[in-house]
Amino acid sequence: MTTSDQLLGELLIGSRTRSRPETFRAIAAATDEALPVAFSCATAEDVRDACALADAAFDSYRAATPEVRATFLETIAEELEALGDALPERASQESGLTMARLRGERGRTTGQLRMFARLLRAGHCLAARIDPAQPERKPTPRADLRQIRIGVGPIAVFGASNFPLAFSVAGGDTASALAAGCPVVARAHPAHPGTSELAGKAIQRAVARCGLPEGVFSLIGGPEHAIGAALVRDPAIMAVGFTGSRKGGFALSAIAATRPVPIPVYAEMSSINPVYLLPAALSQRADALGAAFVASLSMGTGQFCTSPGLILAIEGDELARFKGAAVEALAGVAPQSMLTASIHAAYDEGVAALEARPGVTVLARGPEAGPHACRSALFAADASIFLNDPVLAHEIFGSSSLILSCPDEAALVEVTRALEGQLTATLHLDEADTALAGRLMPLLERKAGRILANGWPTGVEVCDAMVHGGPFPATSDPRSTSVGTGAIERFLRPVCYQDLPDALLPDGLKAVNPLGLARTVDGAPAH
Repeated sequence: MTTSDQLLGELLIGSRTRSRPETFRAIAAATDEALPVAFSCATAEDVRDACALADAAFDSYRAATPEVRATFLETIAEELEALGDALPERASQESGLTMARLRGERGRTTGQLRMFARLLRAGHCLAARIDPAQPERKPTPRADLRQIRIGVGPIAVFGASNFPLAFSVAGGDTASALAAGCPVVARAHPAHPGTSELAGKAIQRAVARCGLPEGVFSLIGGPEHAIGAALVRDPAIMAVGFTGSRKGGFALSAIAATRPVPIPVYAEMSSINPVYLLPAALSQRADALGAAFVASLSMGTGQFCTSPGLILAIEGDELARFKGAAVEALAGVAPQSMLTASIHAAYDEGVAALEARPGVTVLARGPEAGPHACRSALFAADASIFLNDPVLAHEIFGSSSLILSCPDEAALVEVTRALEGQLTATLHLDEADTALAGRLMPLLERKAGRILANGWPTGVEVCDAMVHGGPFPATSDPRSTSVGTGAIERFLRPVCYQDLPDALLPDGLKAVNPLGLARTVDGAPAH
């Protein structure tokens, strides 16, 4: 059976499928040709129905035990794996990404589902706290107070263009929302309708296998922005997960803020991920750093949220060596297709705009590219130019970076103060650079969600300690992360119960602790 044989172009409204007369087709990123299967365009009615089912399912689903939700997440992972190569094959056709990359991304997707299952079984994310009554306390008695975190409500999840599996229908936003006890209405990315349908039906099967309410998951799609806007406006939706452009994040945030009941939008939007080449490290390994930088920059044609878009160093012979090594390495970067024609057009526009800025020099361009292929670009400028031209701080989504020359350490610090919020900041340093790094660290802690030493920002490990977030405009909420177990906190809120009888308390707060949760009692760990 081919991938196309498994696709029917359907919307998934709870346990049901639905087709609409208005359709669209996915476009192969590598060939610009329409792919098989016409996909239904969702209507406002479909959005309302999906959100109503999610709202109806919420109370039952959030009351499900951590074990039930953990088993559900593991079942989704099993269903995704049962698709075999059909899932990465369709994703490769729609995105132009390689099968090897997408098989790895599938592993990341199933791995984070299982990670949240482990988190639920550990129980710490519910943060159960108990302060028993103190009726004899003077001058006033204390009531019995118990707190636990519950899901906030149905969540709208928007699929990302650059990770058709791990940041899409069954990706991290969906996994963390479902783990929190929140039903999900997913909006398929218009470039990946087939990939989204395959993943969505895997979740739909998992809902049925686990005997959960049908509204726990729905999938809508279509190329029009109005569908996403209607989803965010629906009164049943209580939060939004989004990975994409700054423009898209702004638009969704504006809609969410002007609802009768405003809701949070957790949008990961824009970052140039500065990399600092400190003097001692640059002196010792300028050539190696130049080659490694280009390898990071060109990975996936630079279509990563954490691509190194800005290099900062103190001017001198060592920086010149680094530039020479980077230019040489860039000449060997083979052009590859970008994710969509519109992303490629935006990349070319961004590169042309940067090239036209006063004081910006083109150091190198990659080999000539074919249709929709990324021709890498490397630019250089002085710190004073950067400080006086805000355009230079804008992200260009793709394999493009700016190397910034600073006359001294003071200028390096000044540029750092002027940076916008970032997902990452990277320090290449040796022991002799410790003092300068120490001056930069307080500033970088203000600016970035993740600080690296002697590495490159591309590549985000899925684990407890990871932060994939940062101050605006890297994200719309600097308190959050979209990767790692901390991602669940976006979709939980605390509820306090005062003097309620044991029979009315959630299981996690009852006297006998039927869930076996780790709890804090009178400020001390307890079970």
